[in-house]
Amino acid sequence: MTHPPAAPRAPRGNLLKVLGVAFGVAVIIGNTIGIGILRTPGDIATQLPSAPWFFGVWLAGGIYALLGALTLAELGAMLPSSGGQYVFARRALGDYAGFTIGWTDTISSAAALAAVTISMGEYSDALIPALAGHASAVAVTVVAGLTLVNWRGIRAGDLTQQITSLLKTLVLVGLAAVCLFTPPASPVSSASPASPVSSAFPGFALLVLALQGVIYTYDGWNGMLYFSGEVKDPGREIPRSMAGGVLVVVVIYLLLLAGYAHVLTLRGMAGDNLVAASAARVVFGPAGDRVVRAIILVSLLSTANAIALVTSRVPYAMARDGLLWRRLGDVNEGGTPVISLAITAAVAIALILTGTFGRVLALAAFFYVFQYAASFLSLIALRRREPGTPRPFRIRPYPWLPAFLLLGSFAFLAGNLITDTRNSLWSVALLLGSWPVFRLMRGKTVSGER
Repeated sequence: MTHPPAAPRAPRGNLLKVLGVAFGVAVIIGNTIGIGILRTPGDIATQLPSAPWFFGVWLAGGIYALLGALTLAELGAMLPSSGGQYVFARRALGDYAGFTIGWTDTISSAAALAAVTISMGEYSDALIPALAGHASAVAVTVVAGLTLVNWRGIRAGDLTQQITSLLKTLVLVGLAAVCLFTPPASPVSSASPASPVSSAFPGFALLVLALQGVIYTYDGWNGMLYFSGEVKDPGREIPRSMAGGVLVVVVIYLLLLAGYAHVLTLRGMAGDNLVAASAARVVFGPAGDRVVRAIILVSLLSTANAIALVTSRVPYAMARDGLLWRRLGDVNEGGTPVISLAITAAVAIALILTGTFGRVLALAAFFYVFQYAASFLSLIALRRREPGTPRPFRIRPYPWLPAFLLLGSFAFLAGNLITDTRNSLWSVALLLGSWPVFRLMRGKTVSGER
C-alpha cells in the first residue's frame, strides 16, 4: 500500500515589525564601511594619480550608490518582505531569476563574513600578542559569538548594530579630523612609487579597475532592503534609511580620503596597501599602527554583525517561498530565522577553515553589480506589469533614472569581462551552476520531500 507524500511542513513563527530609521542607517553604515576604505584608496591612487580623477571616481561611486538606493527604496516600500533583492527578482522575473539572485547573494555574503572576521584575526595580533597566528580561531569565535547574540532576537541584533555602527562612525570621523588638522607631511617612505600626477584622461582599463574597487567599497548600501518585512512603516522609513545611510557613508569616505591626501599626498598613497596605517603613523607616530588596528577592529565588528544579519534573511525568504528547505523559514520568538542564521554561519566558518573565501570574494564585485542590474530591471518590469500596485514611494524621473542605472550596470559588467576576464568567467560559471540546484530544489518541492 502506498501513501501520498506528506505535505511540506509550514515554517514556524514570523519576523517582528520592530525596526526603524536608526537601525536602517546603522545597518547600511555597518554593511558598507569595512576595511575597503582603509585599503582601497592606495590602489585607486595608483590607477588615477590625479586629484580630480581620484576624488571624482569616489564621488561618482557615491552618487551611483545614492541613486541606486533611492531607486530600490521604491521596491522595498512596495514589497515589504525581508530577503533583499531576491524578493524583487522573484516577483518581477520569476522563480529561477529569484533563485539565482538568492544563490549568488548568499554565497558572496557568506564569503564576505568569512573575510571580514579573518581580517579581524589578522589585525588583532599586534594588540593582543597571544592571538598571533590564530586568525582563523579568532574569526570562528567572532562568527559564533555574533550568531549567539543575534539568535536572541532582532532587538538584540538591532541594538548591537546601532552601538557598533555609532562607534565606527566616531572613530573614522575622528581619524579624518585628526589627519585634516595635522600639518601635511612628505609621502611615507613605505609607499611604492606613484605615477606622475596628471590630469590626463586615464586609460579605459585603469578607469574600469578603479570603478570596480570603488563600487566594491561602496557595496552594502542596499542593506536595509533585507529587513523590509521587519520595518514598522516601510513606506516612510525605508526611503529615509536608504538615503540617510548612503549620505553618511559618502561623507565619511570623502572626509577620510581628504585626510589621507592631506597628510600623505596622492603620490604617497599610491601603491600603499593600507593607507590608513600610513596616515596614522604620520599623525600618531610609532603608536599609529596600534591606533589603526584598533580602528579596524571596531569597524569590522560592525560590518560582521550587519553581514550576519543580512545573510540569514535570504535563505529564510527563499524557504518561505518554497525554493529551499522549509525549515530554513523557521523563526523564533525573538524574530530571528534561527536555522537560516545557523546554516549561513556554518557556511562562513567552513570558508574560514578551508581558506576558500578569497576565491569567492574575487567574484563578488561581478555578483553585486549583477544583482543590482536584476533589481533595476525588476523595477521597470513591475512598473509595466503592476501599475496599480500601491507604491508608497516612487523614484523620479522614471524611466530615465532606473534605465540609466541599468545601462551603467551592464556597462560595468561588460568592462569587467574585458579587464578581469578570468574572475568574470568564474562568476558566470557559478551563476550557471545555480540551474541544477534550482531544479533539484524544485523537484523536491513537487514531490513533497521538504
